[in-house]
Amino acid sequence: MGDPVERQLEAYNARNVTAFVACYTEDVLVETGDGKAICRGAEAFRARYADAFSREPNVRCTISHRIRHGAYVVDHEYLEGYRDGSTREAVAIYRLAGDLIEHVRFL
Repeated sequence: MGDPVERQLEAYNARNVTAFVACYTEDVLVETGDGKAICRGAEAFRARYADAFSREPNVRCTISHRIRHGAYVVDHEYLEGYRDGSTREAVAIYRLAGDLIEHVRFL
């Protein structure tokens, strides 16, 4: 199946919510940098990103740096294509469980 972090990036940029969610475990947890849950579980995850993809269909993410260490992948992400013309940066820390992502923390 390949690298789940790269697969989810490709699905994110294609705005393909089905392929995107397929990169994550059923009990995925997405958190803010200070540990507050953004969403938990595949259904909440799907709903959140289906809405985001619908609201901002032109957003694309590029990775300026990627670090891999064991079950962790850390990406410095650059996002552009927002309707208001803004750009955004984030650091995403992914924890893998085999071929899927089980946890994401955004800084």
